[in-house]
Order: sequence, then structure tokens, then C-alpha cells
Amino acid sequence: MKPEQTTRREFIKTSAAVGAAFPNILSAAPNSNKLRVGLIGCGGRGTGAAMQALTADGNVELTAMGDLFEEPLKKSLELLRQKCADKVKVTPEKCFIGFDAYQKVIANSDVVLLATPPGFRPQHLKAAVDAGRHAFVEITLGVDAPGVRLAMEAAELAGKKGLGILSGFCWRYSAPHRAVVEQIRKGAIGPIRAIYATYYRGDLSIKFHGEREPGMTDLQWQIRNWYNYSWLSGDVTILLSGGHSVDKMSWWLDDVMPVKAVAVGSRVYESEGNTFDNCFVVYEYANGLRGFLGCRSQARCHNENADYIIGARGICTIGRSAVPVITGENEWRYDGPKNNMYQTEHDEFFASIRAGKPINDGPRMARTTLMGIMGRMAAYTGQEVTWEQAMNSKEKLVPDGLDWNTKWELPPLPKPGRTKFL
Repeated sequence: MKPEQTTRREFIKTSAAVGAAFPNILSAAPNSNKLRVGLIGCGGRGTGAAMQALTADGNVELTAMGDLFEEPLKKSLELLRQKCADKVKVTPEKCFIGFDAYQKVIANSDVVLLATPPGFRPQHLKAAVDAGRHAFVEITLGVDAPGVRLAMEAAELAGKKGLGILSGFCWRYSAPHRAVVEQIRKGAIGPIRAIYATYYRGDLSIKFHGEREPGMTDLQWQIRNWYNYSWLSGDVTILLSGGHSVDKMSWWLDDVMPVKAVAVGSRVYESEGNTFDNCFVVYEYANGLRGFLGCRSQARCHNENADYIIGARGICTIGRSAVPVITGENEWRYDGPKNNMYQTEHDEFFASIRAGKPINDGPRMARTTLMGIMGRMAAYTGQEVTWEQAMNSKEKLVPDGLDWNTKWELPPLPKPGRTKFL
């Protein structure tokens, strides 16, 4: 996982040809095996992923579901039965609740959808790969370096076993964005000089599950409101919101990773938890190029999700208009088809499984996640953090052996210049 060994040219060669209907991988003839799909984490994103998985292939069934809480599982199952009734075969015996629910879902599935809060992701991915299951993994792949290292090992094992891992970093499955990559590789803007990515959005660190019920433990409340807590989300602003922007930043640069980062960030508005609500990260690459990431999660502020790729002969702007545009020596405006990238990624994933050549986004997803974590480390400590430091960090945010009786001291809100790098 050195920064310089992260090129993904084979992926680009495949994805850049997708201008019309993504024909290459989807032409694979499906086999006759029925694929059992299991859902772990039954919130809104997990339910959406289940719908997309069931739509992606004609011979799949949802056979098992798991969550820490019964209420979201029931709501998800009801909605899925409304939308995909003929493919939802989940019996009451295959609805699992609790910290071991993921193990039971994996045992009853061929393809698992991992959509819990990111803090649980490395453990769940490892269990899925160990059991020989394909996996869809929602962003991000972990919240700390030990988790990323565990997930990276699982991704490498998946490659050896011929298992697929589909990344929730879904912009790489967007037709307009794939066209942008093709233009960059063709030299439309010349050598890239800098990248500026924004993810300015409304407040996410809110009590989105209502008032705290009497008798609810701190652990139950934190998991219900996981955006607010770094051990569950990684950070609501830098990693969770900015994760997509970091992944796109890496994509434009052919997945060469930065060598170090510095950042500023803080929490302006009082709220429970220990995550920032604003951050600005500067990533530095070996050739001197800088990538700038601006994130904010605050209400009543300017919102923007955009990418500015600045080249020697032009600038590509994404997100400020309906389609990507290039200004400069080689004027360009995307005029191809638009697709549902969430559906496309599942279409291509299941087709790759049928073809016996499963997509494995795991190694790339681990690098992107570590890049986001490196930015968070720089923001929280106020120090310059190198790729090697981030990769070898001993900081472990997620407690071992979690159950409903687990008690530990929640780290306080970080203070740059005082919070130490571990």
C-alpha cells in the first residue's frame, strides 16, 4: 500500500468504454445458479442497496437480513416486499437481531450487502470473505488504520479466493464521470496541476432517530445516532461526507495516492458526539501536486458537491452545471447518456460474478479510506501526517468484543495542537 503503487489502468480501460449502455461486462451469459442475497444493516442505504441488488440479476433472492435493532429491520423488510415481492424470501427465522446477526446472515447468503455504520465494516468484511461470500461494501471501509489493515487483508484474500467486493464509492460507475476520466487520460486538459473538491452540505450531526427513550443505554444511543461519533462514522464531515470526494480525487490521478496531508478543522456548533462539522485538507503528492478537499456539514450555509480538475491546458468542472464541462484549449461538454450509478454498480457486479471474473474494489477502497483517515488525523492533531504514519497508526477507535454491556470512555472532541497522533 505504498502511495506510488496504486494505479488502476485496467479498471480505466474497462470503464472508459462505457459511453452508451455499459455493454462489455453485461454481455456475460448468466449461469443457472440462484444467488442468495443477505442484508446486514437495514437502514435507508442498506434497503436501497438491497433493491438494486435484486434488480441487477434475474436469478437472485433476498434470503436473510440482520440489524442491531428490530425496528429498522421490520421497516426495511416491509418496503422490500412492496418493491420486490417476488424476490424477497426472508422468513421470520432468517431475520437476525444483535451483534452476532452479521454472522448468521453471512451463513445464509452467497452475496452480502454490508451497510452498517462504518465502524463495523472491517470485521464484517473479513467474516464474509472468510466464509467465501461476495460482498457489497458501503462507504467507508473502516474508521481507523487497524480497521483498514484488516479490510485490506480481507480484500487480498478475496482476490485469491475469486470473490467479488463492490465498493459503495459509486461515482466510478457514473457514465458522465467515466467520460471525464477518458478525457483526462486523452490529455484534454493537459497534465493535472491541482484538484479542488468540495462537499459542503447541511447538518448531518443531528438526532435523526428522535428523542432518547427512557432506559436507552449510551451505547444504544450512540449507534442510533452514529453520525455524531468518530468510532462509528470515522467523522461526519471528513470521512463520511468527504469520502466520495477523496475517491474521485484519487480517480482523476489514476489512483496515485498522496504522500502527506495537512488540514484545519473544528466543530463550530454545539452538538453531542466527537466529530468535526468543517474541515479543509491539503493533500501533497510526490510530484508536488496538491489536492484540496473542503468539507462542511452545517445548516443554513452554501451547499456544493463539486470537483475542479485544473490542468495545464484546461479546467474540468463537475457539479456546477447539469453535466461536466472542460474549458480551455479543448472545449468539451458531456452529451452522452446519464445512468443510475447505484444501479449500474450492482448490474456490473452481478454480471462479473456470473462471468466468473468478480469485480474486486477492495484494495482501492482501502486506499481511499486511508486517504480520508489521513486527512482526519491531520485535522484532529493539527500536524502534518504522512501516508506511512497513517498506515502504521496504532489508534484504534472501535472497542473489541462489543455487546450491549460494553462500557468505555468516549474520546473527547479533538483539539488541534493538543490531540496527539497515535
